[in-house]
Amino acid sequence: MGVDKKLQDATRLKYARLLDRFHKSITSYLSLSDHPTKETYDKKVQTNLAHLSKVTDVELYKSDLKELESFIKKMISYKDSDTPIEDIKDDILYTSNRLQKSQNAKKYKKAKYSKYDEWE
Repeated sequence: MGVDKKLQDATRLKYARLLDRFHKSITSYLSLSDHPTKETYDKKVQTNLAHLSKVTDVELYKSDLKELESFIKKMISYKDSDTPIEDIKDDILYTSNRLQKSQNAKKYKKAKYSKYDEWE
């Protein structure tokens, strides 16, 4: 039973890392490219989707990872849509920024250190 749990944890971790890699690949392309095109976007999504399809979908428990997974599904749905690349870029970068803000908000300023605020 312990081996099965370790295998599930390893699969979950691999799936989460692939989701994060997918997210970073698409957002970096859209933010760094001067003139992104829909065809290149579709090709990037298809390439990342091939890597993601090698791992079975695993149920995620953390809210951050669930939000990331739904965001990836949104990116994939843009591949088949007729939405202009500028609208896709604006929406993806905005949503990515909100996702990163929510993740960073949990890292800083823990409640147990709030009693030291008066020293600053």
